[in-house]
Amino acid sequence: MRSVLGMAGLLIVLLTGYLIYSSQVRHVTDDKPVVQPINYAAVRSDLLSLGQAERLFWAANGSYATLEQLRQSAIMGSLPGGSRSGYEYSIEVDGSAHFRITATPTDPARTDLPTLWIDETMQISQ
Repeated sequence: MRSVLGMAGLLIVLLTGYLIYSSQVRHVTDDKPVVQPINYAAVRSDLLSLGQAERLFWAANGSYATLEQLRQSAIMGSLPGGSRSGYEYSIEVDGSAHFRITATPTDPARTDLPTLWIDETMQISQ
């Protein structure tokens, strides 16, 4: 009998906690759908992978590559193409001197997202 009352009490406490939690979540989001967060780790990883591909292309060809040239080369492998993780990638090259890979947010409604970039120093900046 004591264990049945204990289980009933536990269920009541859990139900009360759930109702309070769900009402608070609804209040915070104003019944709007929750926006899926951007996976910054994936974006940073993409930038580093593209930067490494640029270095490999430079070692093989003596100049840096555009995104299209990387796509056509065997170096590209499974690197991101045009967009992924809520970001679009573009590459600016200056022959064999410099490259800059930019990750630009694709959702115009998300003005809080930073534009990230990497260059030949392999340092990610925003």
